Amino acid sequence: QVQLVESGGGLVQAGGSLRLSCAGSGGTFSSVGMGWFRQAPGKEREFVATINWRGTSTYYAESVEGRFTISRDNAKNTVYLQMNSLKPEDTAVYFCALGNSRLSSQEEYAYRSWGQGTQVTVSS
Repeated sequence: QVQLVESGGGLVQAGGSLRLSCAGSGGTFSSVGMGWFRQAPGKEREFVATINWRGTSTYYAESVEGRFTISRDNAKNTVYLQMNSLKPEDTAVYFCALGNSRLSSQEEYAYRSWGQGTQVTVSS
């Protein structure tokens, strides 16, 4: 079973940038889609970004479109989330997820494994 470990979270001022990484180990990674989700305090988990198995198709939540970029390096079993122009409302725990198919998806049911999450805090 694939295990996912996120890293790269932290505290940043509004307008700053962070790059999150999600490293997979223990199984198939390069042949499935991947996603990033986030959960803010008191809120439900929400979709952020997704990428297909080859990295040729991406999709973003409207709230992060144009500021965040998802990418992957299958040789390193790693998916990234570059976050620019961060806002206080981006504060959340960010989770990466391993898909059930080669496709990208914004739906949680399309994912079978989840990381533990990494905290991102954006100060105003």
